[in-house]
Amino acid sequence: MKIAIVGASGAVGQEFLRVLSEQEFPSIDELRLFGSKRSAGTSYTFQGREWTVRELTDNPDDFKDIDFAFVSAGAGVSRRYADIITSGGAIMIDNSSAFRMDADVPLVVPEVNGDDALDAPRGIIANPNCTTIQMLVALAPIHRISPVKRVRVATYQAASGAGAAAMEELREQHRSIAAGEKPVAEKFRHQLAYNLIPHIDVFTDNDYTKEEMKMNLETKKIMHAPSLEVSATCVRVPVMRAHSEAIWLETERPVSVEEARKAFYAAPGIVVIDNPAEAEYPMPAVAAGKDPVFVGRIRKDLTSPDGLTFWCVGDQIKKGAALNAVQIAQYIIKARAK
Repeated sequence: MKIAIVGASGAVGQEFLRVLSEQEFPSIDELRLFGSKRSAGTSYTFQGREWTVRELTDNPDDFKDIDFAFVSAGAGVSRRYADIITSGGAIMIDNSSAFRMDADVPLVVPEVNGDDALDAPRGIIANPNCTTIQMLVALAPIHRISPVKRVRVATYQAASGAGAAAMEELREQHRSIAAGEKPVAEKFRHQLAYNLIPHIDVFTDNDYTKEEMKMNLETKKIMHAPSLEVSATCVRVPVMRAHSEAIWLETERPVSVEEARKAFYAAPGIVVIDNPAEAEYPMPAVAAGKDPVFVGRIRKDLTSPDGLTFWCVGDQIKKGAALNAVQIAQYIIKARAK
């Protein structure tokens, strides 16, 4: 097995290395790391060996004989280098927004639509947005009981969703405030420390942000449900790592709390923490660094007889990015072995 990681020095690139070490993945005979001119020459240890980052270039030989290329270097890089990355037969699993809505590129959450990954005519599979992945892992078990027809979601997204520099900015803002100094906001539009920012990505013509519209459009594509209604409000919160979501859904027929809880317990990739009497529910401090999506606060929606509401938390760098991509590759490998 020969693996490439593009964007190896970034937060998600580093998470790819950790996840590949943790998961039941075939033995990796060769690992090729790629990055910008600035990160070229940096070395990382993986499975007891040192691997050096190469500068990403237009040379297709760099990806010759590669089985899977995990790419997390931004949409512009993905678009520019996709043909080069896939030219030698590699399957490119892309973490950017570049190809998510392309009709001939599958958009995959393995627990939801894994078989879509088996039909990738361009050799490209798109990893969904982190908030979409987390929500759909939790929605899928309910959707199998009774099709979901409407979803409303409010997200509470950690600083890490904006990258390592954003995490450092949050730390620095806290230090500045504690020292009586004015905090500096560069990675975020406003001060994040001791604050909430209801603005992630740019606003579109309908006054929803691109982040919010991603949740709408990606959910419909992944669930093969063009009529599914999705409305999102995405909020940046002063949490270092792991996103949270409050979800209200309506199904074609009423689903009881007991049915929903049983489905969550049986579903892959979900851990249920739901004991309000003992103040036990998912929180970012619990989910950070962990693989599953954590679900709790499961209850009937008081505004709809067909409605349920619940709270879910997941590490958006793991399941929301690197882990989901690696699980896509695992799904393909297992399917080929049958």
